[in-house]
Amino acid sequence: MPKFVIERELPGAGQLSQDELHAIAVKSNSVLADMGGRAQWLQSFVTDDKIYCVYVGDDADAVREHARVGGFPANVVSQVAGTIDPTTGE
Repeated sequence: MPKFVIERELPGAGQLSQDELHAIAVKSNSVLADMGGRAQWLQSFVTDDKIYCVYVGDDADAVREHARVGGFPANVVSQVAGTIDPTTGE
């Protein structure tokens, strides 16, 4: 499955409480369960005003469907073309 990075604009994201983050994760998991494996959430990074999420999925439309059904913003959905890390330079 291709990997995607989703940029979600969410003003004040960095101020969300653990309970609020928990509720978001519960909703996300519920929507994904109903999608029958067409998308899978790997992890998210919360910044001051955005959440960056990493997913694998059948295609970008599956990732956008998850956002739409869950009521989550998905301002930018980008398919990952490759990865690099410090070992790439060795």
